[in-house]
Amino acid sequence: MHTKFIFVTGGVLSSLGKGLAAASIAALLKARGLRVSIQKLDPYINVDPGTMNPFQHGEVYVTDDGAETDLDLGHYERYLGIPMHQRNNYTSGRIYNTVITKERRGDYLGGTVQVIPHITDEIKSSILGMASDDLDVSLVEIGGTVGDIEGLPFLEAIRQLRADLGRDNVLYIHLTLVPYIKTAGEVKTKPTQHSVKELRSLGIQPDIILCRSEVNLGEDIKNKIALFCDVDKDAVFTAIDVNHIYELPLTLYNEGVDQKIAILLRLAAKNPNLQDWKDLVHNLHHPKAHITIAIVGKYVDLKEAYKSLHEALTHGGVANNAAIRFLYVNSEEVTAANVAECLSEADGILVPGGFGIRGVEGKISAITYARKNRIPFFGICLGMQCAVIEYARNVMGLTKANSEEFDLTTPDPVIYLMKEWFDFRKKCVQRRDMTSEKGGTMRLGAYPCVIEKGTKAFEAYATAEVSERHRHRYEFNTAYQHRFEEAGLIFSGLSPDKTLVEIVEIRDHPWFLGCQFHPEFTSKPMQPHPLFREFIHAALANKKSGHES
Repeated sequence: MHTKFIFVTGGVLSSLGKGLAAASIAALLKARGLRVSIQKLDPYINVDPGTMNPFQHGEVYVTDDGAETDLDLGHYERYLGIPMHQRNNYTSGRIYNTVITKERRGDYLGGTVQVIPHITDEIKSSILGMASDDLDVSLVEIGGTVGDIEGLPFLEAIRQLRADLGRDNVLYIHLTLVPYIKTAGEVKTKPTQHSVKELRSLGIQPDIILCRSEVNLGEDIKNKIALFCDVDKDAVFTAIDVNHIYELPLTLYNEGVDQKIAILLRLAAKNPNLQDWKDLVHNLHHPKAHITIAIVGKYVDLKEAYKSLHEALTHGGVANNAAIRFLYVNSEEVTAANVAECLSEADGILVPGGFGIRGVEGKISAITYARKNRIPFFGICLGMQCAVIEYARNVMGLTKANSEEFDLTTPDPVIYLMKEWFDFRKKCVQRRDMTSEKGGTMRLGAYPCVIEKGTKAFEAYATAEVSERHRHRYEFNTAYQHRFEEAGLIFSGLSPDKTLVEIVEIRDHPWFLGCQFHPEFTSKPMQPHPLFREFIHAALANKKSGHES
């Protein structure tokens, strides 16, 4: 079977949940026995989100092959259980960069380079690059909102693809908003009508309309939308608000979305087996325990910045029949004087990754509190580095220990710049142009890690070698490794050649572990990451012990 394409667009406003809708539809089709993948096309001009402020874009998700991508790819991996790659995320910047490179190289033979056909052809090429004999359906989410000027080339490209591939091979799904006006006690279809009108003006007639709403839509409302938007009566579905995002596949299944897709695309697919999703939702709604996990970071005002982290903790909770209460603590506001007050409710403390010095001292204070009060601690990337700094200062007596990222003059750079970056950073300092580091090469993607037996890490993984995803420039300075070991810090995970430190632990502690990589990127609801599973297990034990901070 050759690959068929489903294009998901959004209208009225942003943050309607196109990524979750696309991921849920993909999960339903996979449950029907189809081979499915997803692609995200983002209209912004950045080549990738790697240099974007988390407050503007949210989390940067990293794939095994080192691509810095949109956070929706995390949803795709979690719902489908398959890895995404560089080809699963394209931006306008990446498309334009490719076209301009070709023009400079002379590939267009002196022709005038235009949006149509050159940009649209490059977009089509990126979409068709997903097709293979091993893939039945490729879902393609178009970022942004219909009507945005940045998205026009993408919409024109997918319009052309129906003519290129035929109606049986291309399907358009439009996600829109049907607001409920409480004072009037009724829902309003006008925003949906205008959104579809805008889409049709660009030459795209949606085949299916998903209506995001806080209430179930009656048949009269669905029929009205079908009439005014020129779609089948049985092609208008309610995408009702759910209590938990993992309910969405079941909600869309109950609406009949996957069945309509199978009919329209003539897919030879069996009825879906959704037992795993039903079990997951049941466990989410019927936890046997509740615990509080404090996340001490500087992006806590925007939960999207920690999307994968939030989900991985939830997965760890499911594995332990526990519901997680998230206590977001702004590390910029934490001090040695108020840390006990800030974290008094925490059964476990997590310090996530990040860049820059802002909020670092607050993170270190939180780590000191966790270490001294024997509260389960999990440090990720920068969180691990802060744990190393804290241990050097407060256990080993290296009171001015620091990371070169924060202090180039520190006498004890226990965290230092990766070797290949040293010369470049030196030049930046000489020019006083520290911002020129942005967008540069980092250790990105999956790298192997060898686990030391007899450690908390080995208990969690139950294997001697794993592969984990990275996104950082700074590493533990191995010149200090022997001194740390003498002081009681355990290096439980190293690169195969033993030159890079991946995991550190404290032996005489209920659970104190830091890792240089980002385990949250590979955690899935059906397969919780071992470190998150064990961290939550330790936090539960801490709560049950009646430990008072």
